[in-house]
Amino acid sequence: MHLTDTQIFILLTILKIVVVLVITLTSVAYTVLLERKLIGLIQNRWGPSRVGPFGLFQPLADGIKLFLKEDLMPFAVERPLFVLAPIIALGCALVSIAVVPFGNMFVYHGVDLFQISDINIGLLVVLGITSIGVYGIALSGWSSNNKYSLLGSLRASAQVISYELALGLSLVGVVLRSGSLRLRDIVDTQATHGLLSWNIWPQFLGFFIYLMAAYAETNRAPFDLPEAESELVAGYHTEYSSMKFAMFFMAEYANMITVSCVATLLFFGGASSPLGNLLPETFGGPILMHLFPVLWFVFKVFCFLFLYIWVRSTLPRFRYDQLMSFGWKWLLPLSMLNIVGTALVLAFKG
Repeated sequence: MHLTDTQIFILLTILKIVVVLVITLTSVAYTVLLERKLIGLIQNRWGPSRVGPFGLFQPLADGIKLFLKEDLMPFAVERPLFVLAPIIALGCALVSIAVVPFGNMFVYHGVDLFQISDINIGLLVVLGITSIGVYGIALSGWSSNNKYSLLGSLRASAQVISYELALGLSLVGVVLRSGSLRLRDIVDTQATHGLLSWNIWPQFLGFFIYLMAAYAETNRAPFDLPEAESELVAGYHTEYSSMKFAMFFMAEYANMITVSCVATLLFFGGASSPLGNLLPETFGGPILMHLFPVLWFVFKVFCFLFLYIWVRSTLPRFRYDQLMSFGWKWLLPLSMLNIVGTALVLAFKG
């Protein structure tokens, strides 16, 4: 049977979505294992080592355990919203991966095999979807009918709104330099001279602000006030169990991966090689030519995840007043200063 171009396009698109989704969910599972192993090494202990060689099957065992646990639901919860909250959190965490270009453009039958959706406002899409994710946290706390959950979700809402502003403004300098909101254009402007043309050098202040705000946005230490175990039991997911709890857990790590992808694209040249034009474009033949950019991208994202875990195992949690003060009194003015400075430099250059 001969397939039409439209049918091939639809089949390739569906296949691409499935492959990216499977790889993302597998990455989420093994990011948890990476965190447990690295924190174990930092604290001079083994970490998971029993299930499979070097504990490699531990994420599979944890997934089966959570899937088979009893799904408890307290009587007084607001049932529709209680069920909807983890779906919103995980859905928003996964959808934003759709606009991330994780390799060089390679079009086959009209389908770019290394990006699900190439949108000319890709950066705005990522910021918009990730900001909607806080609804999952807010609804989970309110619908649980639990004081600890409500306090956790209120903290999360205030924290995300506060740091979302600094995070968005920290990226304006990169947009001004590249002149585009399309993620592939931003990567292409950094690809000419390798690491010398990466945005990390002229936009170091913007990168620092982005990194701090990203830690707060993803509720990670030292900004993990919404689920502070020593104060709020488990925060907004206190009443959740089984797969609903697992979905919140997966959403947190999927958000970490998304943040790492965006940082890689905007400040570290995305899938471009740090060697720039020193190597010819056809280096390694047609297969390696398209495989190397993907490997560079994965390596850069891995470095960010390592930094996330290192910070978590090193720094203590902020007090809540320190958290809010840092966001509004330091990061926000600094991000505005970065925009003004970048605009002035570009104006004098032009």
